[in-house]
Amino acid sequence: NSNNNSNKKSSEVAVEYKSWSIPFYTLASMTLLYFLSSAYNIRMTAIRSVGTVIHEFDPYFNYRATEYLYYNGISKFFTWFDHQSWYPLGRPVGTTIYPGMQVTAVFIKNHIMKSMSLNDICVYIPAWFGAIASLFTGLLAYECSLPMPVPMPASPMLHKDATKTKQCQPKYYGSILEHIPILNILYTKIAIPILTLFIKAITILFGTDLGLATNTIIPISNTYQTPHLSSPAVESGLITAMLMAIVPAHMMRSVAGGYDNESIANTAMVMTFYLWCRSLRGGVDYKSGQTLFWAILTGFSYFYMVAVWGGYVFVINLIGIHAAVLVGLGRFGPKLYRAYSIFYFIGTTLAIQVPVVGWTPLKSLEQLGPAGVFVAFQLLAFCDYYKVKKKLNVVQTWKLRVVVFAIAALVVFGLAGILDRHFGFFGPISARVRGLFVKHTKTGNPLVDSVAEHQPASSSAYTQYLGDSIVTITPIGFLLVALRYFHDPSSFLLVYAMATYFFSHKMVRLILLTAPIASVLTGIALGRLFSFFMYNVLGFTPCLFDLFSPEESGTSSDGGSGSGTSSSSSSSSSKDGKKKSKKNGNSTSNTATTKSKKNDDKKNTYKYLNLIRIIACKIAAAIGFYILLTKECIPKAMQFYEHASQVAVQMSHPTIIMKGKTKNGDVVEIDDYRECYWWLRDNTPEDARIMALWGYGYQITALA
Repeated sequence: NSNNNSNKKSSEVAVEYKSWSIPFYTLASMTLLYFLSSAYNIRMTAIRSVGTVIHEFDPYFNYRATEYLYYNGISKFFTWFDHQSWYPLGRPVGTTIYPGMQVTAVFIKNHIMKSMSLNDICVYIPAWFGAIASLFTGLLAYECSLPMPVPMPASPMLHKDATKTKQCQPKYYGSILEHIPILNILYTKIAIPILTLFIKAITILFGTDLGLATNTIIPISNTYQTPHLSSPAVESGLITAMLMAIVPAHMMRSVAGGYDNESIANTAMVMTFYLWCRSLRGGVDYKSGQTLFWAILTGFSYFYMVAVWGGYVFVINLIGIHAAVLVGLGRFGPKLYRAYSIFYFIGTTLAIQVPVVGWTPLKSLEQLGPAGVFVAFQLLAFCDYYKVKKKLNVVQTWKLRVVVFAIAALVVFGLAGILDRHFGFFGPISARVRGLFVKHTKTGNPLVDSVAEHQPASSSAYTQYLGDSIVTITPIGFLLVALRYFHDPSSFLLVYAMATYFFSHKMVRLILLTAPIASVLTGIALGRLFSFFMYNVLGFTPCLFDLFSPEESGTSSDGGSGSGTSSSSSSSSSKDGKKKSKKNGNSTSNTATTKSKKNDDKKNTYKYLNLIRIIACKIAAAIGFYILLTKECIPKAMQFYEHASQVAVQMSHPTIIMKGKTKNGDVVEIDDYRECYWWLRDNTPEDARIMALWGYGYQITALA
């Protein structure tokens, strides 16, 4: 009877969780669609104002190249020498342009939007890809917020319902302090005991841990599975997508009509980062075909990034640095080796096929770092293989590594010296990259020095392009990831944040790169705050297991396997009680009945007191959440949206069409530039030479 009651109770809880999960996922899906539609609509301001017009100067050259590709094909495009650009020198467009954007536009025209004109497709592409970038940024935050179940000794501070035995429980998060010498001792000996006592005190005081301890994940088929679509990963992903949808730093290069490389490159970059973090899911020794699959996708995504924008150098170096950091933190294993090796091999092999890139990934000094990481990974894998084969101890393993790396260094540097000395194989660091580390007045390139976008960023620039709230909350998210929710995928966010802040501080144009990481870190902080209140008000943390494994979910919510143990022990004790009562007679049974009634009364009293504490805690959490929502979150969100809307309007004024006001206040459209270009088209010979600054030259060759 006791077992039946326990199973019945578990099934009831499972049904309750399932009833909460369905509306939660429905609402989350509708919210995501709303955010993506908002990302699209806010970028359509220019089209609603002046129509389907391409903006600025470079986009007209990009449109003309797209038009040539559409009418002449890919083979002629790569051999196209444009005599009308930079006259009288001309330009070999096919070998000096990143063709990914043109190929994307022509593909959409030929296979998806056949009835839409090529001009309109080029105008709409930034808005389409702006929404897609918002989606992948949300996925990046979601992936880095998921707990990664890794069998390790349980810690009461990190894991709820941790057993007192030395059994291995899954460790989902950690702290970067665990991997830093000396600090890891202080963290283990001082910080963890203090936090453990703190959580215990909260549990005693409020009757609940307030969700500060990590919930136990259900072992299925003797393996700990990642809780897909669980809280707070879902909330973090949604809030991140919302922020990325309207953050001005992203809109500055993704407004409809701004047909420039960055409008697609931002999407390709975030997609590559998400796939890289997805390939790192699991523990250090995690071996699965999923790692190979996601690493292959990462390589192809990186190839698309290379074909789209020269900023691919930032992407490959960032991933290479992250892989090296994981090795330095002692996280090297089969998973990391497979993920990075496959990504780098496929990505670099495909990148070499892009004409403008060629052998640059293996010749340019600014791209040799990731290549060095790839070589180092092969050497580490060889050492690990030899260690297992020969059963070496720690000292012998380190001696082997020193010898192998020393020999490899001599060979590599010797070969590099010969190639560079006799063949000039390696190229110098580009002027733009040098400009990130030295003052722009010393780059030696006047064209680079004169561009306003290449000047250092000020603090007001971050406020303008990111917003006050994001600038304030981003460091909080950074600290949360570093000190409390640290694992292989989330560690990428730390490397990403530090790199983008450094480079954007050196060059204001690169604030574009801060939009994804600022949105992710802010979304993680706010998503965990929202999940905290949802757990303490509703007592509910959604997980996909609630829908497909209701019995296990119910068991977990009641304390995991402990509930089953208590029910079995109660049934066995009841059987023993019956045997004793038969032996000792009625008097013994009466005494036992009296004691059991007293125990039941004490248990009921404790249950009522605990229930009162939990209800009071939920009421306090609900009041706190209401105050925070109405006094801070909603007003700040509305203020941020208004700021983003104003910036969207400011960025939606194409230079080729201007608007002015008459004395009467009427708005008039000034279309003198295009009318001038059309006059040149109709009144000058086809081979006429027009002297103009390069920007206006792009517009003339495209329109006249």
